[in-house]
Amino acid sequence: MKNIGIITSGGDCGGLNAVVKGAARMAHKKGMSCFVIPNGYAGLYNLLDFNELVELNPERIDLVQANPAGSEAGHSRVKIKKINDPNKYERIKKGLKKFNIDGLVISGGDDTGSVIVDLTQNGIACVHAPKTMDMDLQTYSVGADSTINRIAKFGQDLKTTGRTHNRIIVMEVFGRYAGHTAFRGGIAADADAILIPEIPTNLDIVYEHAKKRFTRRIEQSDVNAGTYLIMVAEGIKDASGNDLVDESAGIDTFGHKKLAGAGKFVCQELSKRFKQDESIKKFMQRTKMFVPGLYEIPEVREVRPGHLVRCGNSSAYDVNFGKEAGAAAVLLLAKGITGVTVAGVQGKEINYVQTPEAIKQRHVQLDRVMLYEAMGICFGRQQTSLEAEFKEVKGHIDRYL
Repeated sequence: MKNIGIITSGGDCGGLNAVVKGAARMAHKKGMSCFVIPNGYAGLYNLLDFNELVELNPERIDLVQANPAGSEAGHSRVKIKKINDPNKYERIKKGLKKFNIDGLVISGGDDTGSVIVDLTQNGIACVHAPKTMDMDLQTYSVGADSTINRIAKFGQDLKTTGRTHNRIIVMEVFGRYAGHTAFRGGIAADADAILIPEIPTNLDIVYEHAKKRFTRRIEQSDVNAGTYLIMVAEGIKDASGNDLVDESAGIDTFGHKKLAGAGKFVCQELSKRFKQDESIKKFMQRTKMFVPGLYEIPEVREVRPGHLVRCGNSSAYDVNFGKEAGAAAVLLLAKGITGVTVAGVQGKEINYVQTPEAIKQRHVQLDRVMLYEAMGICFGRQQTSLEAEFKEVKGHIDRYL
């Protein structure tokens, strides 16, 4: 293993430049040359047409800052298997041979990982440095901590405008069908309600929770000011378990439906319930906010920070993990271990799993949700009792004591 290529693929996020830097530093330390294959799998497919590649020698790697999000290597969303070229794998191999590249360090999420499985089966040596802000792989993935921190900050910041205008704020965030980012970001932002795909959303329950808490805050305030924050994952389902999908948005290159409209749907449903609730008119009058025809119910506003949650700077944790994952991937390649995903580094041990196992989707554990429900956060369902669970835990403690 003399020469390796680095590819980053899928969505951008924090910690990716740390993966690039960690891999390049370790490759140099092991006497290897390290090259950037730009623009993800599109660059890999077109490698044969490149005249030269950028080598990440010590001077060039000094120019890559580990903290900024995004990737020096660039991205694309391309599924190799779907390329309309019967000779695609041979073309890729010829491109690798042209530059004498013996193996690849590839950083990406489940879609990227599925291509790694495909490339491995076709005789191309790859190691996967896991990356996804969705945090839905079986291993921890670079980017999740950075994104959750940004979601938490935006959610907390939005309360200032919410309280100024006495609004209910509905913040919709990425995550597809796993609710980790909304769940963890919402907890850190002190959200009042958190709606995730793992729990079908009963908006009647959300409404009653919002109404009670929101009106209490305003009536207890000496200046009649209050807000209520709902964190919504883009992939939530309605009470019947149906996806909230904008069918006109189409599908992406990996065949996924483009999710859109969860936050807007929640806003519309809450506003509709406010209009139908006679007690709200009395509340607005009692708090001296009611204006006939103009301001009769509280405002419910949707905010979608979108790509702002995956850009900017990386968290320190993601920079650490990214460097470790990139370096570990090079060490695995050097030992001839391919088709695997780096799970972490503990002391002198590199933990890894087979990539098909690593990319199986992991969801929010509902027993964790129950703990936060007991603290008063609404998850769009009837709250379940924790008494039996606490008794069971006490029993375990007694046995160990």
